[in-house]
Amino acid sequence: MLREIAFDTETTGLNPLGGDRIVEIGCVEMRGNVRTDQFFHAYINPERAVPKAAEAVHGLSDDFLRDKPIFSKVVNAFLEFIGDSPLVIHNAGFDMGFINMELERCGKKPLPMERAVDTVTMARKKFPGQPASLDALCRRFNIDLSRRTKHGALLDAELLADVYLELQGGRQTLLALGAEVAFEPGVPSAASRHVNVTRRYFDITAEERAAHRAFLARLKDPAWYRFGLLEKTEDAA
Repeated sequence: MLREIAFDTETTGLNPLGGDRIVEIGCVEMRGNVRTDQFFHAYINPERAVPKAAEAVHGLSDDFLRDKPIFSKVVNAFLEFIGDSPLVIHNAGFDMGFINMELERCGKKPLPMERAVDTVTMARKKFPGQPASLDALCRRFNIDLSRRTKHGALLDAELLADVYLELQGGRQTLLALGAEVAFEPGVPSAASRHVNVTRRYFDITAEERAAHRAFLARLKDPAWYRFGLLEKTEDAA
């Protein structure tokens, strides 16, 4: 089953080339477009002051971040977690620009942009002319935003994973229609499992029954009889 990573960062500002740094990373694992309970999360000392405007967005102050590890101390754990999985990112250019700047600072190879799946692009194609922010998409898909009093990388990655599922068709994607499915020996796939449902009964009138008998009389070997859906002796009289 395809493994993907919903990925988000919080930063000191908007410009990695101008000295802004990452202060938080959040990653959530998804398998088959649905998030699992596996995640990576780290607060990071940016080695510079956090502007008040940025702190107002994510709530991470200089005092809070002062004793947190610098990026080079968490980079190996981060790279191990994401592996070679595609990265699902809301506004991919922003987060990829920051993560690659941090990777280059500590002598690591940058992540290729081809690994990124941009949900902003997906949303604009699916809903042209409509708001494509994470908040707007959560409201559109009735995803609970009550915990999001401020931006947070891990929470936003969790919300993004749910939005990503909805952008691809919602819970119906779990039926695996037209998609590749991983099979395990002896374990039925989601598409092949039988579901028990309550049988429904409908009252029919005498006129409807007579009309049905007349219809069956015009058919050769009706399927209703062949598959035992009706008793032939009852309806062939």
